[in-house]
Amino acid sequence: MTSHEAAVYREIQRNADMAMKAIDTISGKVSDDDLALQISRQSIRYSEFHNEACKQLMEAKAQLYQGNALSEVKLKTGIHYNTMLNTSTGHLAELMIKENHNNILEMEKVLKHHENAGIQSVALAKELIDFEEKNIMCLKEYL
Repeated sequence: MTSHEAAVYREIQRNADMAMKAIDTISGKVSDDDLALQISRQSIRYSEFHNEACKQLMEAKAQLYQGNALSEVKLKTGIHYNTMLNTSTGHLAELMIKENHNNILEMEKVLKHHENAGIQSVALAKELIDFEEKNIMCLKEYL
């Protein structure tokens, strides 16, 4: 596995990890059953992306993504702050849309920076981007 492939897999792992943490933080604030089901399904799919990236990195004996406690605290604090006064379904959906959009941008930056990454890692990254774009479309229904 090249360093470019490993970097792409680590970004997939990071992206999915942060998305699952965001969903975990928001899920307790969701009162709409349909939205709760939607984001639970998203979390399951993110875990599949996370696990596949970990599997590929471990098989190649490459370094896994090491979570950053500060990033996690910033994410959770931001969500709690943004939902302190407003936990409406539309507002929660908007926060999730923004998170998905940010994840897409970060994934695209990594792909651009690591153009020599292997076909398999790029394919998984693009599948993740497609999944997040679909999430945005689904979440727009709740605005």
